[in-house]
Amino acid sequence: MTFPHLLSPLSLGPITLKNRVMMGSMHTGLEETGDWNRVAEFYATRARGGVALMVTGGMAPNREGGVFPGAAGLYTAQDIANHRSVTDRVHAAGGRIAMQILHAGRYAYGKDCVSASALKSPISPFVPTALDEDGIEKQVSDIATAAARAMEAGYDGVEVMGSEGYFLNQFLVRHTNRRDDRWGGSYENRMRLPLEVVRRVRAAIGDGILIYRLSLIDLIPDGSTWDEVITLAKAIETAGASLINTGIGWHEARVPTIATSVPRAAFAHLTARLRPEVGIPVITSNRINTPEVAEALLAEGCADMVSMARPFLADPDFVAKAASGRAGEIAPCIACNQACLDHTFSGKLTSCLVNPRACHETELVITPTDAPKRIAVVGAGPAGLSAALTAAARGHAVTLFDRSPQAGGQLHLAASIPGKEEFKGLITWFQTLLAGSTVTCRLGHLARVQDLTGFDAVILATGITPRPAGIPGEDGPQVLGYREVLQGASVGPRVAVIGAGGIGFDVAEYLTHQGDSPTLHPAAWRREWGVGDPAQTAGGLAPEGPQPEASPREVWLLQRKPEKPGRKLGKTTGWIHRAALQMKGVKMLGGVSYDAITPDGLQVTIQGQPQLLPVDTVVICAGQTPERSLHDALQAEGIAAHLIGGADLATELDAKRAIDQGTRLAASL
Repeated sequence: MTFPHLLSPLSLGPITLKNRVMMGSMHTGLEETGDWNRVAEFYATRARGGVALMVTGGMAPNREGGVFPGAAGLYTAQDIANHRSVTDRVHAAGGRIAMQILHAGRYAYGKDCVSASALKSPISPFVPTALDEDGIEKQVSDIATAAARAMEAGYDGVEVMGSEGYFLNQFLVRHTNRRDDRWGGSYENRMRLPLEVVRRVRAAIGDGILIYRLSLIDLIPDGSTWDEVITLAKAIETAGASLINTGIGWHEARVPTIATSVPRAAFAHLTARLRPEVGIPVITSNRINTPEVAEALLAEGCADMVSMARPFLADPDFVAKAASGRAGEIAPCIACNQACLDHTFSGKLTSCLVNPRACHETELVITPTDAPKRIAVVGAGPAGLSAALTAAARGHAVTLFDRSPQAGGQLHLAASIPGKEEFKGLITWFQTLLAGSTVTCRLGHLARVQDLTGFDAVILATGITPRPAGIPGEDGPQVLGYREVLQGASVGPRVAVIGAGGIGFDVAEYLTHQGDSPTLHPAAWRREWGVGDPAQTAGGLAPEGPQPEASPREVWLLQRKPEKPGRKLGKTTGWIHRAALQMKGVKMLGGVSYDAITPDGLQVTIQGQPQLLPVDTVVICAGQTPERSLHDALQAEGIAAHLIGGADLATELDAKRAIDQGTRLAASL
């Protein structure tokens, strides 16, 4: 497939972008490391990969506006010089880069935070100071100064962050603006601040690119109406913006907007509705992760440009591969959040489950070997595939064994979960790379010791064995393992799931759906989560609330630990999984003792009270142990082997660790 719309140039006054692809802003934590060579290489790698325009992670305009204490900004001559090292390298690589100016307002994780009104955010612990006139002027002046410094540092322009519930957004809506002066009350007053910011930024940057990130749907009560969105967009254009980038949802919204269960391009219809209202280019965003989806949006007239952020963590060569007819080789962003947003909100450096080199370009270096070896890899799950493909790309002679005739391992189980369909693309990508590699595949073959003699190195990615729960009656006919369930075993109408880790939640999600997943049908997904039309309800929440399809089964999700089930799920996605099951009526219980499984159901004790759960099926999700029988046999023969993935450490189905471990081992051989 060719991509004529995606790869066509876009003129922005004195600057022409070589294609319609923007790498959207992501906070990676790189700037805060102080290693500016590392920062520069991250962006330059993506410039070499063909993206037309990149936007940095949010740079604070002042200390009180930083997302957290110590957040990066341009405050000194040294800061400007550091950023100049980034822009110089990006330009040398043929790219363009804009700096995002992000004032967090009440989202700032610091006691000096400021906002329109003294209303604490539900996602931060500090009550902001309500700004007076002088305080507002200081913020505007600091933002304009940051923009001027960005140009001095060599940026091609700036993006003003006006969405996602940050500072400017907080002045726009009644939800957070309770003022009765000229900065509050009427919409004309509430939009005064973002317009003044855009005017002052335009004056500060001259002919540079000025992107305004505008929230199209806030997904909170008392958010912006659609008329207000259009009014603001037109005013922002008049005030001097070059482009309008679209933001979706506030961070405190209880509707997922970028997680893997969100349909692809789920909110692009709003960009399409905005586009004819303004005369400057409009950028669409959120859950766009393939060149095919991006091309279709542009061809249909939804937008003038497409913003993709995390896809450039997964594959910095996204554009170059699309342009050269290698779209099938693009490493897919599966929107899992595990190594990107979960890391960001945990204070860790961002990376990517699919691509562990993301943000580690100067540290995880993969080079051709000068001493080729014969390497055996046993196990074609994510760990084994990463090790085999990386080793082969370096010039080693690799033979890959797996008892299954298909590569992918337990990724196939993940792909069967409603809302995790993106894992199918990850499996296809691995299979595509395997087919084009020098790896010798022996799939459908159970490797034994005699198969592995004569190799210079043996890597065992043999995965895990599900652990029994240790309950009397566990061998009964109504008891199934999670593998059997996810592979299609018959399950009754009343089910107890034992174990409320990630696998237990996935199994419960699987059991509470029938037919197509809502993730594959945007209208059904919006109905499930209560997403309405901002033209009808301010903020875009449906008046009737979430309307999920009824579960075909009654499900109990149980755990021994006396804590809230799902507490240790992903930092940014755990709430989504819990909310989805709550909407389906799943009974989630902690502190459960399992007494026996009988033909009548599951006998348990909860808070000292014995009771019978009258279930037809019990599904065991009680953890895993490493599968090391081959390793033990090799050791007995004096053959050393490397253990990776679940064979090394069996914690959930951890593809992030598996891929990272496989890649790093192969890079070191």
